[in-house]
Amino acid sequence: MTNLINVFPRATEKAYAQSKNNIYVFEAPLNANKQQIVAAIEAQFGVKIVNIKTLIQNGKAIRFSKGKRSQPGKTTRKDLKKAYVTLAEGDKISIFDEPAEVEPTKKADKKAAKKETK
Repeated sequence: MTNLINVFPRATEKAYAQSKNNIYVFEAPLNANKQQIVAAIEAQFGVKIVNIKTLIQNGKAIRFSKGKRSQPGKTTRKDLKKAYVTLAEGDKISIFDEPAEVEPTKKADKKAAKKETK
C-alpha cells in the first residue's frame, strides 16, 4: 500500500510564469522522494508527469527581540522542499487559470439595465 503525501502548489509570480511553459511548482515534505511526489501529483490532479526536479531551500536566519534589556536572539525559518514538475504534452493543471475576458459594455447599456431592474 502506498502512502500518498500532501503536495501544495506554490502561488508566486515565478510559478505562474512557469506554468505557461507547462512547468508547475509544488511544495512537498522534506522527507519525500521524487517517486512519492510524482505519485501524489498524478493521483491528486490526474495528469502524466514527464520530468521532475527537486530542491531544498534553506530557511533564512532571523533575529528577534527577547526583551528590552537582553540581547537579540537568532533562529531560522523552516527549510522548504520545492518540486518543479513538467507535464506531458496536452496535460494541464488548472491552478492559475485566467478568467474569461468580459466584453466591456457602454455606460448607456448599464443605465438601461438599472432602469429595467427597478
